Amino acid sequence: MTRPDMTPSRGERLLQSHLGTGERADAFYDRQVHPHLTTAMREFIQRQSMVFLSTADSRGHCDATFRAGPPGFVTVLDDRTLAYPEYRGNGVLASAGNITENPHIGLLFMDFTRDHIGLHVNGSAQLLTDQELRAAHPWTPVDPAPGRHPVLWTRIGLHEAYVHCSKHIPHLEPAPRPLGLARTRPRDADYFPEPAQASVSSGPMTGPGPASR
Repeated sequence: MTRPDMTPSRGERLLQSHLGTGERADAFYDRQVHPHLTTAMREFIQRQSMVFLSTADSRGHCDATFRAGPPGFVTVLDDRTLAYPEYRGNGVLASAGNITENPHIGLLFMDFTRDHIGLHVNGSAQLLTDQELRAAHPWTPVDPAPGRHPVLWTRIGLHEAYVHCSKHIPHLEPAPRPLGLARTRPRDADYFPEPAQASVSSGPMTGPGPASR
């Protein structure tokens, strides 16, 4: 299998030249960007209970989303392979749908509570059934989120991994959800409502307009 070309993009290099940051960028590429997960990176991922991920379809239309679960729900299969479970959700499957058209994926793990550091992982993703993943990787955890059953797995072949600096990462303390707020706020489906449309007709209304429906 041919390794992907992970040299810096032409756009990166043009902006580095324009802003005079090429030397600093080269030092970062040399010291911080790895073609595999180091031992410290693997241990870091195994502690994390959330990840932000980005995908794009074949047109380049992007989608950013969030996944969460018990620590280590993103499974480190080896130093070049990760996998995370897809559970039943709203049925849209935006990220998984994008992956069927365009395998490129970016993940960002953020530690807000202990070390205040982040880890970028970029790679190529593939959708597998639970049976297919376990046939290829028998050591995959049987129950990554107790009581939930994956409908699919996303397996990621790593292209590069590198640090996200701690400078602007806020400190957050884990805490249970306050139950009272859940009872007073709108349901998820009603949280961002579409405003009622005012009628554009300038003449007399002979029936109920859109705002009355």
